[in-house]
Amino acid sequence: MTRVAAVDCGTNSIRLLVADLDGRTKTDLHREMRIVRLGQGVDRTGVLDPAALERTRLALVDYAAVCAELGVDKTRMVATSATRDARNRSDFVALVEAALGVTPEVITGDEEAALSFTGATADLDPADGPFLVVDIGGGSTELVLGTTSVEAARSVDVGCVRLTERHLLSDPPTAAEIAAARADVDAGLAQVLEVVPASRARTAIGLAGSVTTVAGLALGLAAYDAEQIHLSRLSAEQVRRITAELLAMTRAERAALPVMHPGRVDVIGGGALVLERAMTLLGLVEVVVSESDILDGIALSVGGRA
Repeated sequence: MTRVAAVDCGTNSIRLLVADLDGRTKTDLHREMRIVRLGQGVDRTGVLDPAALERTRLALVDYAAVCAELGVDKTRMVATSATRDARNRSDFVALVEAALGVTPEVITGDEEAALSFTGATADLDPADGPFLVVDIGGGSTELVLGTTSVEAARSVDVGCVRLTERHLLSDPPTAAEIAAARADVDAGLAQVLEVVPASRARTAIGLAGSVTTVAGLALGLAAYDAEQIHLSRLSAEQVRRITAELLAMTRAERAALPVMHPGRVDVIGGGALVLERAMTLLGLVEVVVSESDILDGIALSVGGRA
């Protein structure tokens, strides 16, 4: 048995999973998420903001302490969209090495898609495939088709943080801002359809915080509950309704929603819009919501399953 730590550093959040791997069995010991908004302003400036780097460093110092306390044998950290796009990513790499003691892997969109697919489908029945995994991040969205392995994938630069910073600037967003964001998403998804035959999928799986938050709202939860959200189902009609409601709300109204993480308040409208457009343009009647995602894929990769 090997005790591993997986760290996923995205545009909006940084997450830690410590798990024991025994052959093909993964037993989770600790999960944690911090909203650090590493990608703050990257779409506009092309560089990682010093304040965002400091927020990330503080989270990693805490994560390193957790790993030491739990006796982790191996650690893998990956960084995705915001870091791929940043000219000063060498500053980020040095920061991680000092705080966590490992060198982060700045992975490509295709690598991100493969890890997300592994994490989302590891415990599912292949008979329910082919699976279409829709992973909505802060800076990018990955769509992956496959059953036991990736058959087609595409990563496009539409995510909840990027859309918000580009278009959804008013409180609440104006009709013109929403239309511009929608056009941006549709253009990105058109690129996906060129290479991912989504119509072949038997089961669609939605991943990441935007999707799970929309699921929590659809379920009417009094507080965020990962167990109830995991493997719940979202219909296209529910997603359309909730997306419209979120985009019509002020920031204060979104913050008052019981399932809303404070770090998602300002970007959830953009994330929901990506999900709504994906379901509409890909003809998805429903998505299965998964709490297992790229973080699980990273952990499994340490043990050789991804």
